[in-house]
Amino acid sequence: MESKTFDVVVIGAGIAGSTAAAALAADCRVALIEAEDAVGYHTSGRSAATWILNYGPPDVQVLTGASRAFLESPPPGFTDHPVLNLRGVLYIADEEARPPLGELVSAGKGVRPVTVDEARAMVPAIRRDTIVAAALEEDAFDIDVAALHQGYLRMLRAGGGELALRNRAGRIERRGGAWEVETTAGAVLQAPVVVNAAGAWGDEVAAIAGVAKLGLTPCRRTAAIIDPTPHDVRDWPMLVDPGHRWYARTEARTRLMVSPADQTPDVPHDVQPEEIDIALGIDRMQQALDIPVKRVERSWAGLRSFTPDGSLAIGWDAKAEGFLWCIGQGGYGIQTSPAAGRLVADLVLGRDPGPATAILPIVDPARYA
Repeated sequence: MESKTFDVVVIGAGIAGSTAAAALAADCRVALIEAEDAVGYHTSGRSAATWILNYGPPDVQVLTGASRAFLESPPPGFTDHPVLNLRGVLYIADEEARPPLGELVSAGKGVRPVTVDEARAMVPAIRRDTIVAAALEEDAFDIDVAALHQGYLRMLRAGGGELALRNRAGRIERRGGAWEVETTAGAVLQAPVVVNAAGAWGDEVAAIAGVAKLGLTPCRRTAAIIDPTPHDVRDWPMLVDPGHRWYARTEARTRLMVSPADQTPDVPHDVQPEEIDIALGIDRMQQALDIPVKRVERSWAGLRSFTPDGSLAIGWDAKAEGFLWCIGQGGYGIQTSPAAGRLVADLVLGRDPGPATAILPIVDPARYA
């Protein structure tokens, strides 16, 4: 990519940036730049996502609900196979997790209590000696993250947008009513609007542009793949501890992905799993499930970034003209991506955000000004 002029430059080709760029491409000349050799390298590509309506703060739940129709029926040519696969979520609680389970049942949408015997009929590995209560959210789905991400990039290209890998933003300046973004590959891109969708690097991108940071906290999340033999986990629901101490999900039909649900503050970098976190996840899972673990087949870690109050940051900067934030997705970026990308496009184009209007004050980055 050489020196060019666009309507919008989106920085960061993870799920947030790719979705925003795809949503804008039908109406704008869009450049999507990415520092790494591949899209979604640090976070989106390391996510095993699930669409769960009751997951996250209120603003996230609104965008999750608004994203369902797109995920169920993407536009023609978006992907070659379905993005969603029905898989309910079974919340299983020991005595310590009984209170948050009760809160989830009373406040959640579509979450109903089930007996421990009913839970064991779905997941025979559940331990009777530790699990005392359970609830089921049947209306939830596995998300094919790779297919979804590539679908957004197809939309971007179909709209005439350009993707530039290995182009880290090195200089970002506002000149003559437009932003000038110079990348480490030598490209100089000009546009009246810059969208900061750089994930864990969001505050660093803001600093390069001379824009006040929001105070993002990147956090490490760990996962490991185990062999659950002798159990057939193909049709198991996702298993979640209501106390947010662990979760597990079927992977590749015959394996189980286990996570300690860790959220350890870290710095933006190519994060790797810690052995203690892998061990914690397996130990917590085994306290609830009777599954012997002989070895860990694979493990990894990714970064998820949070704003100071835990809600998303989608909107114009309070002071920097033409600088739009799409950041702080935490672990919710994939399930909210269609509606979040549409919201970015609505803000840039001055359109009515529809159902997302109700959450604009919650996600407005100006709340940190």
